[in-house]
Amino acid sequence: MAGPFPTYPERRMHPLWPNVQAFHPQLWRAVCGYELNPAVREELLQDVLLAIWESLPRLRDPALLLPFVLRIAHNLGASHVRSETRMPLPVPFDENLHDVADSGGGSAHTQWLFEAMTTLPLNLRQALMLQLEGFDYQEIADMLGISAENVGVRLHRARQRLKALSTQENT
Repeated sequence: MAGPFPTYPERRMHPLWPNVQAFHPQLWRAVCGYELNPAVREELLQDVLLAIWESLPRLRDPALLLPFVLRIAHNLGASHVRSETRMPLPVPFDENLHDVADSGGGSAHTQWLFEAMTTLPLNLRQALMLQLEGFDYQEIADMLGISAENVGVRLHRARQRLKALSTQENT
C-alpha cells in the first residue's frame, strides 16, 4: 500500500526547480528592490517562489528560465508596491528598542541603492533592476512588454534620479 495519502503528479517537483533555486540571489535582489522591511521581504520572496512553482508547468522554453522567473518576481513586486501604496502608513519601528538581526547582509552602498531605488517610480525601477541583473535592452523590453527604445529612456531617467539623490546626500 502506498500510504494513506494519494500522490498527485502535479505535486511532484518540476525538473527545473533546482535551476530556480540556483537563481535565489537574483530573486532576492529583485525582492529587495520592492521592499525595505526585512520581514516583508522574506514574505514577498516566499510569494514569488510559490508563484514560480505554480507557473513552471507553463514555461515553454527552458532556455528562458531566468527571464521567466524574474518576470514573475517583478510582476509580484510591482503588485506589492501598488497594494502597499493603498495601505495606511505603519507605525515606525525603532530598531534601538529591539534586537534585530541584519538580514540584508549587504554593504552600506548596496543598502543605499536599495533604499534609493524604492523612491523611483515603478516603471523606472523595474527597468533598472533588470539591467542590474545583466539583461540587455531587448530582453528587458520583452519582459516588460515595451520597446527597447522605451527601455533606454526609462534607464536614463532612473540613472538621472539616482544621481540626483546621490548628489543630495553628499551635500
